[in-house]
Amino acid sequence: MKTLDVVALVKDCPEEGLRRGQVGTVVDAPSPGVYLVEFADIGGEPYAFLMAPETDLLVLHHRPALKVA
Repeated sequence: MKTLDVVALVKDCPEEGLRRGQVGTVVDAPSPGVYLVEFADIGGEPYAFLMAPETDLLVLHHRPALKVA
């Protein structure tokens, strides 16, 4: 996982008002395996930030995976 990766939450974070499946962007990686994720609306306005371990996030891919030989 790296900065600017698009990710989805794999669990609810009710204390932050976020639910499983919400999509955000990694904006920083302050320590190994921990990421600051920005959640924004369709217009690009941020509505939440979450510091999350890698295990709580799923990287989303917008291109087909390369075939493995």
